[in-house]
Amino acid sequence: MHIGLIVGIGPAATDFYYRSLISRVASAGADLDLTMVHADTPTLLRNQAAGAGAAQVAIYERLTRRLLAAGAQSVAVTSIAGHFCIQDFKGVSVLPVIDLLSVVREGTRARGYRRVGLLGTKGVMKSGLYGALNDVATVAPSGATLDRVHTAYVEMATTARCTDEQRAVFFDAGRTLVEAEGVDAVLLAGTDLALAFSGCSPGFPVFDCAEAHIEAIAEHALRRQDALIPGGVSQARNAVQPTSPARPRGGLGWPGCRPGSASSRHLP
Repeated sequence: MHIGLIVGIGPAATDFYYRSLISRVASAGADLDLTMVHADTPTLLRNQAAGAGAAQVAIYERLTRRLLAAGAQSVAVTSIAGHFCIQDFKGVSVLPVIDLLSVVREGTRARGYRRVGLLGTKGVMKSGLYGALNDVATVAPSGATLDRVHTAYVEMATTARCTDEQRAVFFDAGRTLVEAEGVDAVLLAGTDLALAFSGCSPGFPVFDCAEAHIEAIAEHALRRQDALIPGGVSQARNAVQPTSPARPRGGLGWPGCRPGSASSRHLP
């Protein structure tokens, strides 16, 4: 299947999705059929903060029409912050949407999680992943820690680099969520968090939402074109649901972080 990605939000997540998809599809002995279009990070963050879902949906719709013209058969947004308007986008998209929120909901359900912590932007953390995990309790960092995590995340996503200080903010916040709040695992609810966590052992269990999403996209990329639902664009106005519980795997290593034990990650 020809996959379309809306990328650029942020650049590190773009690289992580791209390299991971190449690796997964190649390991299956197939060629990756992929087209990417760029969306702007500052614009997305402004729209998210202002609750301007209609403005962001209009951007996604325009970009998705480009992907359709290029031959794409499904679309995914490589940003969890960018999913703040995903339900509205699914209603107007000219391509089926591979929805990260649905993938994460299935993944947490498959693991039997009852209580999870969240790390990402303030909007994602305070909304409980936009209310997508309706059968799981979500816990965000509290007080000044919430602001520190948000600031560290936005700075990291914008520069595509994670400093030791930023990594310490994420690790300390995650450890507090496990030890003080009793969460089963910490959801890496920001697709740029690979910069801080990939190849590392933070000392607590994590569920990498980006890796779960990538796994679902790879599954769709490996489908044959003749396996698509007939009817074309008129029947494409629905989210593509995961075909099996999301199974996050160990991600690619990133500079500046020592390789760690996989025991801190919830892997298949």
